Order: sequence, then structure tokens, then C-alpha cells
Amino acid sequence: MTHPIAALPMYDWPEVRAGTNAEWARIRDALRAAGIDAPETLTRETGDLYDFWRRPDILFAQTCWGPMGDGLAEYVHVVGQPDYSDVEGGDGELYRSVVLMRANNETPSSVAPPSVLPDISPAGGEIKHVIDLAIADGTMTRLISPLAGEMSGRTEGGNVGELPSQAVINLIRNKRFAYNVPDSMSGYLALQADLGSLDLFSEHIPTGGHRASIRAVASGRADVCAIDCRSWALAQRHEPAAANLVPVGWTTPRKGLPYITSRQTPPETVAIMRAALMDAGLIVA
Repeated sequence: MTHPIAALPMYDWPEVRAGTNAEWARIRDALRAAGIDAPETLTRETGDLYDFWRRPDILFAQTCWGPMGDGLAEYVHVVGQPDYSDVEGGDGELYRSVVLMRANNETPSSVAPPSVLPDISPAGGEIKHVIDLAIADGTMTRLISPLAGEMSGRTEGGNVGELPSQAVINLIRNKRFAYNVPDSMSGYLALQADLGSLDLFSEHIPTGGHRASIRAVASGRADVCAIDCRSWALAQRHEPAAANLVPVGWTTPRKGLPYITSRQTPPETVAIMRAALMDAGLIVA
């Protein structure tokens, strides 16, 4: 492969470019130590990602399982899966999407893990109570339901409840659904699979990106969106509109965004890359 390139476009928000560069430096150094000629810096002029991912000179990049199931798999090898355990909703190679709505009287204040419920003691005239709701498959999700006062819209770490519960379905029925792109696993396909279809929404509004979906719901242009757990963690730190949203549910666990290399990369090189990154703790599967 002549002049190989690398890109990590999926979580490369402007506010965290330095962190993305540092992440690539760790990957690059692990690959170089294994004898792989990894580029010094990331390529950020990717243009249309669907075309970019098919480039034969890609040594290393990250994509989504939605496009992989829509033909991209013919052009790339999967190198491995990153670890999502550092964010709520992640567990090793698995991740979830959080279902978000505006913080108003139509939404509960959070979906909290059964073992890590926030303090809901009455204070300042606010009354809140915990509703334990059975899901059809026998698991439970806990919703914090405000009877008065403002909603915090924050959840804490730990395992999270499952979709679909009837309460969540009733909550989002006939609402306007904002999504990034229709082949996004986290923003569209995961929720579609969990619910059986997305026909319960009154309108489907494409936004082009998770951050744009968050802004669409916060501004009132839409009512519901599904955001992958790492993007939601980024939004809570760097997107002001996130403060106006609350989690109302989570999709079921699926594999996170895979690292890939071009199909032109020899299989023996792919095996070396995979082993090097696994030994360095940079992939988990």
C-alpha cells in the first residue's frame, strides 16, 4: 500500500481534536512497533464518508455497522472493536443508544440503572417518585417521574434499562423522530430493530449527524432522537443543547463502531495489526 492514510472521523468533534490525535498516536505507535508503516497524522479531509471508506489506501479508519451491512464490508477488513466501557451505555465491544426527549412535563427525568438510582428525596417543594415498569420480556426499567418542579435529566453510571418498555413506547408514540442518516446503526437501525418499526413516529426528520439531532430535539423541531452512548457523553460535555434533553430509554446492546482497513491490506498484515492493537489494549475484540 503506497502512502497509507488513517482517519478517525466518527467522534472527532472540534472540541476533542487533541484527544483524537492522542488516540491515533497510541494506535500508530502500536502498529509501528509491529512493523506496520502507519502514517504520522490523521487525514481529516475525508469528504463523503461513504466514498472515503472505500478508498484502497486506507490503512486504518472507523466506520459504522450500518454501512457495513449495506455493502461496505466488500471493500474493507475489520481490524477490531474499540472498548466502550468508559461511558454509560457501553460494555466492552458493545454499545447502546440513548433515547432522548426534551426536559418538559411530558418526559420522565431519567432512565436510571436499577442499582444506581439518583436521590429522589423531596426537596424545595419538588415531589418525585420512582416507577418500576415491567417490560414484556420480564426485565425492568426504572423511570424517575416528576410530579412537579424541574427535571435534572442526568443519569449515573452502571447498567441501564432495556427497550422497549410499554411506558417508553407510549411516551414516544406520535412524536417527531430526528435521526442522523437512515443507515446509522445507533441513530436509526437499532431503535427500528428494538421497536419492530419506526411507524409509531408521526414524522421522520433527517439531520445529517448526532449533534444536529440533539439540537433539533432541544429546539423543538423534533421530539425524539437516538444517540450512541459515546456521542451522548461528548454532548453532555461540549454541546449546550444537551442540557435541555433527558434520557427516556436505551436500545439493546450491539457491537460498537468497528476499526477497519482497506480490502487491499494483505490478510497477514491485518492479523499483525489486530494482534498489536489487542496486545496494546486498544481493541477488545
